[in-house]
Amino acid sequence: MTDARLKPLADHAPANPIADGVRIGHVHLKVADIDRALSFYCDVLGFELIQRYGNQAAFISAGGYHHHIGLNSWESAGAGAPPPGTAALRRATIVLPDTAERDRVLARWSALGHPVRDDGPDPVVVDPSGNALALAVSL
Repeated sequence: MTDARLKPLADHAPANPIADGVRIGHVHLKVADIDRALSFYCDVLGFELIQRYGNQAAFISAGGYHHHIGLNSWESAGAGAPPPGTAALRRATIVLPDTAERDRVLARWSALGHPVRDDGPDPVVVDPSGNALALAVSL
């Protein structure tokens, strides 16, 4: 039996979209592999590891904050990116201090042979678990 009230995700607009200018202090991301995620977020993006819980979770930050990003594999170990049309985080934005730092991040990412997407005002990189990240510059 199907519920007639349910519609495909593409038919829904957010009821209360986040207002322009809102800044979120931290996010928690599902990842397939903690080691691969840490290599990306620390070695490529430049975050620092603050706390790690084996192969289940890690917390990373910039500037010594308790954490800006939580990474966990509790429901996503070994999984791929969520399929189109399912509920998921489609993109997060990392705000870098200046264009020079963004250029360094993009150079490290490109040197590893990974593509950079150009689908908006800021370049987008995709982490090893399929999480898309726009790389913005602080205003």
